[in-house]
Amino acid sequence: MVEKSQQLAEQLRAIKRSLHGVMNGTVSQSMRNKGLTYKVNFGVELHRLREMAEELPHSAELAALMWKENIRECRLWAAMIFPPEEFGADLADLWVEQMNFQEEAECTVMHLFQHLPFASQKAFEWIAREEEFFQLCGWLLLGRLFMKGMYPSDRDAEELLDQWAVALRSEFPAVAQAAQKALLKYMDLGEKEAEQGDRLLDALEKEWETQAAQGAAAEAAPAEIVAAEKEEEV
Repeated sequence: MVEKSQQLAEQLRAIKRSLHGVMNGTVSQSMRNKGLTYKVNFGVELHRLREMAEELPHSAELAALMWKENIRECRLWAAMIFPPEEFGADLADLWVEQMNFQEEAECTVMHLFQHLPFASQKAFEWIAREEEFFQLCGWLLLGRLFMKGMYPSDRDAEELLDQWAVALRSEFPAVAQAAQKALLKYMDLGEKEAEQGDRLLDALEKEWETQAAQGAAAEAAPAEIVAAEKEEEV
């Protein structure tokens, strides 16, 4: 057991060293400026990380070690090399709880979560949660599943439409954007789904137009009051 741990630790050290040769300082600084405050960020582009991941050992143990690192590239790699058949439902919840950035959510959903046998179940659970990253992962995951041809039952579709009505108004911009993209993928499934999506979007558009009109009226009211007061003074 000790020997295996030492081997994994040495593997991880070697992988970290390999990152120095592909570091992009400009991208790294740009990410820091945008709030990606990892302890270490080599600024390696995603397409390069994907290429390098193909050469890495795909093991649950190594991926788990990488996820614990406060290094951007290691955390993204963790999702790329963790064998889906060894990834449990409780661990999925834990990883989402530990996410800090949108890129982590997008990468993990793309490379790992969408391949899990319980992906659909988790997606529905997560979109009903209050926490930002659970909602974000849920909608990202649903979008991926729709792209793979997943058709929800009529009952599930009703639940989804209710959740969309909430998520599209979310206080979290990333959640609202992911929900909108998932809705568009849902609408691609068929004529019925497209009609349902259109009705929802039309209702939201009318609501936003009403809110905009009310906001404009509220802004205009003080100006009218001031103008009336000036006329009285005259």
